[in-house]
Amino acid sequence: MIVSTKQLFEHAYGNYAVGAYNINNLEQTMGLFRGCIDSKAPFIIQISKGARSYTNKLMLEAMIRTAGDIFPDAIFAVHLDHGDEEACMDCIESGFYSSVMIDASDQPFDGNIETTKRVVDAAHAKDIAVEAELGQLGGVEEHVSVSEEDAHLTDPAQVEEFVHRTNCDSLACAIGTSHGAYKFTSSQGLHFEVIEEVRRRLPGFPIVMHGSSSVPQDEVKRINAAGGEMKGAKGVDEAQISKAGKMGVTKVNIDTDGRLVWCRVHREFFRDKPEVFDLRKPGIVFMDEYAKYIVHKNDVLGSSGKIDAVRKLVSK
Repeated sequence: MIVSTKQLFEHAYGNYAVGAYNINNLEQTMGLFRGCIDSKAPFIIQISKGARSYTNKLMLEAMIRTAGDIFPDAIFAVHLDHGDEEACMDCIESGFYSSVMIDASDQPFDGNIETTKRVVDAAHAKDIAVEAELGQLGGVEEHVSVSEEDAHLTDPAQVEEFVHRTNCDSLACAIGTSHGAYKFTSSQGLHFEVIEEVRRRLPGFPIVMHGSSSVPQDEVKRINAAGGEMKGAKGVDEAQISKAGKMGVTKVNIDTDGRLVWCRVHREFFRDKPEVFDLRKPGIVFMDEYAKYIVHKNDVLGSSGKIDAVRKLVSK
């Protein structure tokens, strides 16, 4: 069942975070649904601008609809991740998305507000929620590339004006994470003081954390052992993710970890079975491994076991 992100956030706020997982293909879609059903967790499917053009946006949308039929007990929202204004408007017109993210964070404060407000007005006219971004994360994620020199944390002193002027429904805040697999040195972590101050200024307002993959070190080691060259890859400590979920961070974006599982499975499979050329064989392994990862991550986020309570809420 596709539901509103607003409904998911209403239930989660201050108690746990909803996992927002990026998908690009059939195998990720099936593994994600299986994992969320196994853990009885509500979730958000994220489609990026790059994923929509990888094959065709209609292909992904059809897979999601079909997965919803295969797993009728699933409770989920469909979200555009890191959209520009053009992509947001296209998704709004499609009528398929629960919410869209307009990322105008590369613009000056007033320009960010103006662009975000145009998207919000169009989306709200069709009962679609909007996530906006204030502050900039470093790192690389598809078409989004921000150097560490240009990255900057969200200024809590700006959040009230930004939300008031844009009327956005959730706010992606830069709190020390970054996109990709190379997020932190050993001394870095989340800026909880920023989260706390944003929550104080916007009580009850959903905060979104981007760049939240934990980059499991076991996955990195196994990838490297199977021929990969990922040196120094490090992500967000899962204990910090769990803590943030109790502080008003209601949506946690995860993309890189899913790619790492895919990479590890395929590298190991073809290393160990070089005679195999059937693409379905490693695909079967991946779907099972990704489902297991999703169960684990939903446990970390605190969303496991919440699906029945959410179902009651959305059925009112």
